[in-house]
Amino acid sequence: MSEELIGKCSASDCASCGGCESNVRPGEDHNTITLTLDDDSEIECAILTVFPVEKKEYIALLPLDKSGQNQDGEVYLYQFSRTTEGDPILANIEDDDEYAAAAGEFEKILENARKAEMAGEPLE
Repeated sequence: MSEELIGKCSASDCASCGGCESNVRPGEDHNTITLTLDDDSEIECAILTVFPVEKKEYIALLPLDKSGQNQDGEVYLYQFSRTTEGDPILANIEDDDEYAAAAGEFEKILENARKAEMAGEPLE
């Protein structure tokens, strides 16, 4: 999977620009996912990126409000994998050290995106 942010805009704009290209398999044309939380409530999230850390992959999701915006900048990180049929699987990151490693790598991705944006380089 890619280490890039999905689309050509900054992470904070991802949900609102409407022009993002998603990092999904052929035939899948969405850039959001609906999560069902522990209390059975649902939340729509923009898919920011899927990225590797050591031998696992992780996904960064931007929770959206009813108007498709994210007001607080909060990002959800999950372990990411696929079934043998190619369907996505998200799992909670239970280990604190594993979460810290995933969060650190995501911060590097964001920093690289910010640097590229400031330099006027497109995110690909």
